[in-house]
This record gives sequence, C-alpha cells and structure tokens, in this order.
Amino acid sequence: FLWRHHCRLLARMHSQFWRFWTQIEIHPGAQIAEGVFIDHGSGLVIGETAVVEKGAMLYHGVTLGGTGKERHPTVREGALVSAHAQVIGPIEIGKNAKVGAAAVVVADVPEDVTVVGVPAKVVRVHGQKDEEVIHDIEEGREYYSEKLEDLLKAASFHSSRL
Repeated sequence: FLWRHHCRLLARMHSQFWRFWTQIEIHPGAQIAEGVFIDHGSGLVIGETAVVEKGAMLYHGVTLGGTGKERHPTVREGALVSAHAQVIGPIEIGKNAKVGAAAVVVADVPEDVTVVGVPAKVVRVHGQKDEEVIHDIEEGREYYSEKLEDLLKAASFHSSRL
C-alpha cells in the first residue's frame, strides 16, 4: 500500500521492522495475493517485482530474487516452493507446480510438474513419472540452462582477469 502510494521510505522502514522480528524479508513492492501460505517463514526473501498468486505455498529459506536488471519470479496459483529453493530472475512457476527443497530454478516451470535438483529438472508430470513427456519438457527448457552456463563462463573469464 505505502509503496504504491509513493511513500517509499516509510514502506521500507515498515518492511525492515517486520524483517527484524520475523526474519522474513518481503519488499514492499512485491505483489502477494490473499491466501498465500508461508510456512516457517524464517529466511524467506521476496523481491520487489515478484508476483505470488493466491493459494501459493512458500516454505522457509525460499528466495524469489532478481538478477539486477531483470525482474523477479512469478509464482502462479497453487504452486508450492519447498524449503531453501532459489528462484532467481524472470522465472515463472506454473499453476500447481512443485519445486523441491534446495532446488535452484533456472528455467520456467510448466504447470502441474515437479522439479528438483541443481539446476531444477522435471521429475513428475501430473504426479506421474512419464519419461517421454518429461524428456519433451526438458528439451524445451535447455535454452535457459545453456544461457546460464554462458553467463557463468563469462563471469569466470572476467573474474580471472582481476
């Protein structure tokens, strides 16, 4: 409310006060719908342009963060993001999707799938392990993994020159 009405300093002070008491950091510009469930929220971070739709479930240690110039993630209705999962950048977690604990999401997650691992890979579609469908989905997600690898190589190159 305060952020949207351009009371930025007061909004930040308010969010920092509650961060101190709850260990939950939610930027005042984040859009969080009614009915979002935050379980054991300690360590939860939600960035400025993140969107969390109704019925989404977020557990402790989850980060919905940005990458600087790019915007934050969108978590669609009914999605579940488990403990310590990291969703960074303009990623979309689809409706009723599940992100496993400690997963690092580097590509969009389609609706009704489960992803786990680093980087997060699809392991279930509609609750079933259908290898053919999973393979087809993962082929479409490879672009993001390759893009991340290219960025990591570039960062490594630049850091080696320091």
